[in-house]
Amino acid sequence: MSRWRKAQQLAASQGIDALLITPGADLRYLTGYVALPLERLTCLVLPADGDPTLVVPTLEKPAAIASGVDVHVESWNETDDPYALVATLVGDAATIGVDDHMWASRVFAFRETFPQARQVLGGDLVQQLRIRKDADEIDALREAGLAIDRVHSRMGEWLRPGRTEREVGADIARAILDEGHETVDFVIVGSGPNGASPHHEVSDRVIEEGDPVVVDIGGTTPAGYCSDSTRNYLAGGTVPAAYAEAYAVLEAAQQAQREHAGPGVTAESIDAVGRALIADAGFGDLFIHRTGHGIGQETHEEPYIVEGNDLVLEEGMAFSIEPGIYFDGRFGARIEDIAVCTADGLEVLNNTPRELVVL
Repeated sequence: MSRWRKAQQLAASQGIDALLITPGADLRYLTGYVALPLERLTCLVLPADGDPTLVVPTLEKPAAIASGVDVHVESWNETDDPYALVATLVGDAATIGVDDHMWASRVFAFRETFPQARQVLGGDLVQQLRIRKDADEIDALREAGLAIDRVHSRMGEWLRPGRTEREVGADIARAILDEGHETVDFVIVGSGPNGASPHHEVSDRVIEEGDPVVVDIGGTTPAGYCSDSTRNYLAGGTVPAAYAEAYAVLEAAQQAQREHAGPGVTAESIDAVGRALIADAGFGDLFIHRTGHGIGQETHEEPYIVEGNDLVLEEGMAFSIEPGIYFDGRFGARIEDIAVCTADGLEVLNNTPRELVVL
């Protein structure tokens, strides 16, 4: 059964008469079409009962058809009103689900187009499908994991004292593409005190001998699936004693989380296992973010591995396990692997060394 037919069934079961999906990961997931989010309206009209239609500008119709979509493609010309076209396809729907990432301008335009209809977020519905990866998707994530592992294995080519984070980051970005990704989604090279900022990217700071360096990198493969892995390096010199102590705790915590994770456990319990070990060692206040996030056609999606999420994990759910410890103004460390629940355990998709690598 096609993905969009499964979405139709879910919509009907939840009392949603039609879904409106504009460019983004949901559209790609449901149809395979990677549409650019431009000012001209592209929208999948997916009624709960009936055949779907992909509405596209005429100049983009050839690209939509070439993408291999298995739905009818209806185009509109430059001076047409695409919202009126959508209205004819939606009909008298009482409840319309719109995708979570739809531009506000689109949402307001649809509100004017369907003044009597109730609009609800449709993203949760699609996420119910996306959260469980099938065999082909797991293969794609596995390939993405291997590709980003190959980049980490080459870090000694670029990361050394005397170079700036920006220079190292540029080399890493090129390697992400060379090793099989279609796009570079992010490159974090956090040296010394910059490693204490979890979402630091790169700067003109010169890496100094003895600096701990957090390298968090990821991209999207031609199949449309994402990689994301964090490893830690020492730019020569001697490991600072305080860093070594904290890093040993972090390694133990991340290992405990990997050993605990799998089908049948809750998302929040994975977070709790690692957080308790870090807190017991006296670093609890320095672990300042959730343990992980789901991954697939987006780097961040369901399920989120965080306190308060009592979702029971199931086969096919893929997510990161990435505890961190951050000493503000000094250094930081984070170990991140992507993992996927199997029928009876966990497959870890990143397998470069997790210990501190001295370059």
